[in-house]
Amino acid sequence: MRAVLSATAFLMAVSAGAPAFAQGDAVEGEKVFRRCMTCHMVGPDAAKRVGPPLNGVVGREFGTVEGFKYSDNLMELAGEGSVWSVETLSAYLTNPKDVIPKGIMAFPGLRKEEDIANVIQYIAGFDADGNAVDPAPVVESAAGS
Repeated sequence: MRAVLSATAFLMAVSAGAPAFAQGDAVEGEKVFRRCMTCHMVGPDAAKRVGPPLNGVVGREFGTVEGFKYSDNLMELAGEGSVWSVETLSAYLTNPKDVIPKGIMAFPGLRKEEDIANVIQYIAGFDADGNAVDPAPVVESAAGS
């Protein structure tokens, strides 16, 4: 029953709390991502910090960075097959606690929809190994998930 309630809350947060996604600008997203760099990295040398590296995150299942200790709440959602789609990332970047209520990320979220779209476009430009890729197909594919 708890898993069903958790999944329902997650889906409600993603569908109701997420701003409409518009394709962002990766160059602007890199600037916004500087706020995230205290805890997260992207690129070929990305390593775990307070948060996991975000290489290949768009379209990736929750809780799959090997060796990273995720919150129990995030791992419950991972067990339900949750994926970091464009919509999920958009909701999470708007207000992380709406998506993962008992998550450990202290960041309160981004206020501007444009910043959210830009960050997603930027991080979509890195594959799972941190190599630069064209983010457009990644974003389009993940948005359709």
